[in-house]
Amino acid sequence: MDFAGKTAVITGGATGIGLALAKQMGRVDARIILFEPRENRLQEAVAALVGEGIDAKYFVGDVTSAEQVEALADFAWAENGRGDIIINNAGISGGRSSVIDMDVAEARALYDVNFFGVWNGISTFGKRFKADGEPSAIYTTGSENSLFNALPKTGGAYVSSKHAVLGLMDVLRREAPDNIELGLIIPGWVKSELSQLQADEAMDTDVFASTIFKQMQAGEYYLVSHPYNVVRMEERWAEVYGAFKKYAPRHEGDEAGDVQLWVERMRVARKG
Repeated sequence: MDFAGKTAVITGGATGIGLALAKQMGRVDARIILFEPRENRLQEAVAALVGEGIDAKYFVGDVTSAEQVEALADFAWAENGRGDIIINNAGISGGRSSVIDMDVAEARALYDVNFFGVWNGISTFGKRFKADGEPSAIYTTGSENSLFNALPKTGGAYVSSKHAVLGLMDVLRREAPDNIELGLIIPGWVKSELSQLQADEAMDTDVFASTIFKQMQAGEYYLVSHPYNVVRMEERWAEVYGAFKKYAPRHEGDEAGDVQLWVERMRVARKG
């Protein structure tokens, strides 16, 4: 996508990855609207962006409220004529209890932000994008935890919420009209307020955003940064493939039970 002149709306944009991406897009003449509940942080972020000569505004609100996300879209259309890009970046890390011991109410609160907050952004902006047919983009910040479990214990709510985001975006990319570009941002260990692990080994946030933005400009779907992630992915899939090889090996005619192939056969049959 060519970001020049486009309006990018970024949830959770006052700090961390959201703000770093705002800088990258603003430097190629995108207009920025930041959204989150903390007005003081939004003011600081917008002042920093404006100080770089970037056209930046903010709107205070919470992604867990569909009404407030709708108000955000109204603001983008009223102020800038349109919101061309939505980056569903808002997220929280939540508690570190075990799956068995974690308070379910706390887990639901985490899902309200990390999953349903994303869905609010997709639904609200996606409907407008679909209706007007103009070039648009929906990006969502997942995590390396969308692909595997980076912290082996006590992160069940967070990890599963990011797995859910992976599935949601995977379906969306098959349903969305052609005018909507899609991308799943997959951070590894990045220095930000969200991370509970702070160390020099974590990737600098601006370095991460620069790496991701090049891929956004190239129109990629999986927007990646940390090469060692493939090792953890291979560990997971080696175990899964091993189970299939042992208990459900491929055999002649096994494609008859594949849902995608069945749906395609039914589609062809209806057309014929």
